[in-house]
Amino acid sequence: MPKKHLSQNFLYDPALLRRIIQVAGVGPEDTVVEIGPGPGRLTRMLAERVGRVVAIELDRDLYARLRTECADLANLELVQGNALEYPYAELGGPFRVVANIPYHITTPIMFRLLEHRGQLRSMTLTVQKEVAERVAAKPGGKTYGVLSVMVQYHGRAKLKFVIPRGAFRPVPRVDSACLHVEIADEPTVSVRDPELFASVVKAAFGQRRKTLRNSLGSLAPEAEDALKASGIDPGLRAEKLSIKEFALISDSLGSLIGKHA
Repeated sequence: MPKKHLSQNFLYDPALLRRIIQVAGVGPEDTVVEIGPGPGRLTRMLAERVGRVVAIELDRDLYARLRTECADLANLELVQGNALEYPYAELGGPFRVVANIPYHITTPIMFRLLEHRGQLRSMTLTVQKEVAERVAAKPGGKTYGVLSVMVQYHGRAKLKFVIPRGAFRPVPRVDSACLHVEIADEPTVSVRDPELFASVVKAAFGQRRKTLRNSLGSLAPEAEDALKASGIDPGLRAEKLSIKEFALISDSLGSLIGKHA
């Protein structure tokens, strides 16, 4: 029985599951991490196609059921635990993620996975349609924000197809989408200080209705000078800036802070 507090909405349609695997582009050479395998339909289909599947399940009851029902899969490693705490570095090499992510951990799990960008090759995730739109958003719209910039800093994000709510059991209140993020070998823009870059992005979007002059002013008194040095109008709002422009602001601010230190 699905547990509401764990955001369990299971996708059973084999045609949709095959399409997700096709989007992921995984093959016999890949190690694939599945987060929240649930009843194991996607798990089994992945195990038939890839070299190694590591499935992380928080629900003890589902984990016990999977141990029995998937005992024949020699290339499957079942882990009972929290995907937000799993030591991905111990996978020992490159990996891809293919998963139907529990809605309530979507953003934190994406940021957690990106901490391992040196090993992570791609993420193919079934998430809320609204979240997929935010991740893949381009500058200028209301959906463009911190998640858009920080994920696209690490790679290329694309909403591949929409999955209607009726495809899940139990039926959620919203539609979902298959989101694919291909991780770049190097960040998509060059920044001198990645931590400062992240701080600039978060501060800029922290108060969306404010201009960059005001939203970044709370981060550092040199912010307006950094904007001017970057050739960016301090009267703009964060949603108008490209990732490259955020990088320019970050590098300019870093230089000014260093001079004033």
